[in-house]
Amino acid sequence: MMNTPYRVDANLKPPTIRRHPINYSKLRSTLPRQFFAYLFLLPALVVFALFAWLPILSSIQMSFQDVRLGQEATWVGLDNFTLMFRDPVFEIAWKNSIQFTTWSLLLGYLVPVVIAILVREMRIGKGFFRVVYFLPTVVPTAIAVIIWRFIYDPDGGVLNEILKALGYSRLLWLQDANLVKPALVAVMTWGGFGTTTLIYLASLQDVALELYEAAELDGASPLQRIRHISLPHLYPVMSLMFILQIIAVVQVFTEPFLLTNGGPGRETLTPAMHIYNRAFIRADMGYASAWSVTMILVLLAFSVIYRVVNNRLSAET
Repeated sequence: MMNTPYRVDANLKPPTIRRHPINYSKLRSTLPRQFFAYLFLLPALVVFALFAWLPILSSIQMSFQDVRLGQEATWVGLDNFTLMFRDPVFEIAWKNSIQFTTWSLLLGYLVPVVIAILVREMRIGKGFFRVVYFLPTVVPTAIAVIIWRFIYDPDGGVLNEILKALGYSRLLWLQDANLVKPALVAVMTWGGFGTTTLIYLASLQDVALELYEAAELDGASPLQRIRHISLPHLYPVMSLMFILQIIAVVQVFTEPFLLTNGGPGRETLTPAMHIYNRAFIRADMGYASAWSVTMILVLLAFSVIYRVVNNRLSAET
């Protein structure tokens, strides 16, 4: 008889699994608090669903349909997307959007950071400068566009008068293909940097005053305090504002629409403007929805890539 390496014990009992009893009293005390919390959130959730998620879902549905005002929608599958990729405006609009984003990062990304740090380093007048830098944000965009149109006027505009006084020739700020994008980015930066500056200032308020006082006692200069205390504290917020600025600039519509209407030629035509033209001028809602879905997917993919890279960098550090 062969010896088996393992021996089965017939009297061996299966292990018992201990189940923790459900604390019904704790559950009953928690549910009312959660119920009232969600009850207070319900109006905001309903409004958000009606004005955000429902239009997105409707756009996704219409992107597969031929939808024209006054006519019944018909299912066309991927025809709208096929037509979109064949449209020569597709390459032009997205190229302009990338250039707008690049100019925005070069000219406007660091402006609120610098202003926030300068205001933080001020000894007196902080409240006054906070109000001054935030004022452009409260100016309606249409009014701001009218003001900037006078500033950029090729004949008697403020900028051209300054150039004339300095001995330079006048420039066609909104008519020159090489100048129109930086000119529009300057308008967008002027109108939006106030809010971002306040965000950076609020973040700097979290820095303990003892750090700055200790740095001053150790003989650190203002530039050294900014480099070793302020900027490291702002890096996480700057990272978030970087992605938010790109998302905002890719969707830019108001400034190009009111100042140049996509011109000169198609130099300032953006995807959002083309969506507006196809949806409300040509009344082709299905094709415009295909563009909208494409923009959503592009921004979503960029956001996911950014999040992955940012998480990996955070894990390494």
